[in-house]
Amino acid sequence: MKNLFFVITFLWCSAVTVNAQVVGLEIGDIAPEIDLPDTKGNNVALSSLRGDIVLIDFWASWCGPCIKEQPELLKLYNSFSEKFSIYGVSLDTKKPSWTAAIAKLKLPWTQVSDLKYWSSPVVGDYMIQALPLNYLIDKNGIILAKNIHGNQLNQMVKELTESK
Repeated sequence: MKNLFFVITFLWCSAVTVNAQVVGLEIGDIAPEIDLPDTKGNNVALSSLRGDIVLIDFWASWCGPCIKEQPELLKLYNSFSEKFSIYGVSLDTKKPSWTAAIAKLKLPWTQVSDLKYWSSPVVGDYMIQALPLNYLIDKNGIILAKNIHGNQLNQMVKELTESK
């Protein structure tokens, strides 16, 4: 009887473990934590935005497609800012270039960078190979979509914020 109890307990624990949420980069995984300094030097953790739908936007001031995308992100942010946040992660190495781009584009959302370019730990954590890159995560930090842009991003954010 004692052995049966242990076998049942082991099988139950195994089943629970298999279905547990994991940190990773696939849809359904929990997005890896990012905790980098903002433009004022204060660290801002990605997890501090839990409770909102969040777009993690990897970009840089020298990336043409990234800069071209920012006005569209600004429109999206302004439309849903009460339920939707953007966490901008820059791969810039020069703070003046990074902060000038933020000011020029009038980006109001959280912007972070460790100014280490491709040697940043975030590059490895998110397996970044090219910019722009983004991940859309839910209020619990679970990845809903990756590399989503334009109308597809707008529609998904609209649906998610309306159902919130």
